[in-house]
Amino acid sequence: DVTAVLSLMPRRASQSPARSRKPRASTHAPTALCEKVETESHEPPAPVSAPPIVTSTEPMLWNVFSKYITPVLLMTTVPVICHVLAFMTASKDTSTVAGFIHECQSRNVAIIWDIVKATLPTGEAVALLVVFNFLALLLYWWPGAVKYGPLSDSGARPEYADNGVAHCVLFTISFLCGSEYGLGWYKLSVLYDHFPATIGTLNIFGLGFCVFLYFKGLTAPSGPDAGTSGHGFIFDYYWGTELYPRLWNVDVKKFVNCRFSMTYWMLAGISFLAASYDQHGFIDPGLALGALSQFIYLIKFYLWEIGYMRSIDIIIDRAGFYETWGCLNWVPSVYTLHTRVAVKLPSGLPWSVALLIWSVGLLGVGLNFWADLQRQHFRETNGDCKVWGRKPLYIEASYRVLNAETGKLETHQSLLLASGWWGIARHLQYMFELVAAWSWGLLAGVHTHGVLPFFYATYLTLLLVHRAKRDESKCLLKYGEAYKKYMQMVPYKMLPLVY
Repeated sequence: DVTAVLSLMPRRASQSPARSRKPRASTHAPTALCEKVETESHEPPAPVSAPPIVTSTEPMLWNVFSKYITPVLLMTTVPVICHVLAFMTASKDTSTVAGFIHECQSRNVAIIWDIVKATLPTGEAVALLVVFNFLALLLYWWPGAVKYGPLSDSGARPEYADNGVAHCVLFTISFLCGSEYGLGWYKLSVLYDHFPATIGTLNIFGLGFCVFLYFKGLTAPSGPDAGTSGHGFIFDYYWGTELYPRLWNVDVKKFVNCRFSMTYWMLAGISFLAASYDQHGFIDPGLALGALSQFIYLIKFYLWEIGYMRSIDIIIDRAGFYETWGCLNWVPSVYTLHTRVAVKLPSGLPWSVALLIWSVGLLGVGLNFWADLQRQHFRETNGDCKVWGRKPLYIEASYRVLNAETGKLETHQSLLLASGWWGIARHLQYMFELVAAWSWGLLAGVHTHGVLPFFYATYLTLLLVHRAKRDESKCLLKYGEAYKKYMQMVPYKMLPLVY
């Protein structure tokens, strides 16, 4: 797989076009790359087959760019970006791009030391992260129904406890109860108060942890989907050497991606709002509603956590710098940026304007959730349902996979939904998510902060456009003429009449 700049970090809840497996009597038919469909069972299904291996036909120059140049560029620049963003939002004078440029001009090369000094790890930041992850580890073992991911290329099928909602609720309550509004162990603003040092600590830990994962995948993998890519140390470190690493039976991807990064993002808005109130003595409408919108969005994420564990981020992307470091650093740094900038420099929005923007963003979150529910119901009924009051239109697509036990190719079928939201555009759920993302940037206050709050929304736009293209290339390889017919039935990729 080609990993480009646009797909640096993992996405969350939205997936590919809705698909369901047929015949419905099968409870363990394989889930290949573009499938992301899983018939749920409380008993672990026997691995039957795995997708065929496709030989790369990339041109040599593109192969050099994607496997060597791009990883080096990303691994040397992205950590620096995280430190710079943490430094910028720690002061009112640098909370805008213009303010930061002015500071660079006045400080010259000394600005480099200022950034390093501001983001050096501290004992408080280390303690915060240890306690945060210890609580997440305790809740990791909370009882939940056993669910299974799709079969990997080597026939492995990971299992997960479906306890994301319990984690979401219990962690939030614990975080609030430990603050000055409960037991008084720390201030509710603790995540903001130690943010720059937290990023510095996470960066050092993340880079080292990826070294550990690199050697683990080569010497002591948790499953068969491990080993070198054949492109050398740099790419293996960047991409990872193991698909489903586990440590003491803890799934590394689930813990890092879901239980740390998404939880940190969810609680950051609450902590940043408390910090803003402590500093200014009033509730900032833009910051408050932005934090609330993101909290609701992440509740939705935990409702769909098992769906995320069946997404391309998990079933294709290995645990390396690209995936694991990204969740440890990029998510806390970038996904909270539009809220964090409004702490030192308030949004300046009146409640009326903020409520209007918030309502539009919340509509995007709601429609995204609706589309996902529509797809899930179609999957669970294998097409025997109604979509918007009518029998759904769909295409029956065949694909061939290699049976890992017999070594023979087998033919299976899938249903490609072309009704409801999925009949308007093939990736319309991405547009709903972008509506929410751009609303969060607007809630920070364009007239006060300029373009900086739109960093995340811009990144996500590029990411999702590229993700849609990447996913459809895989589906065309898998389904062939059936997917071309699906594209004719649903001609627009993301935005009706436009794209």
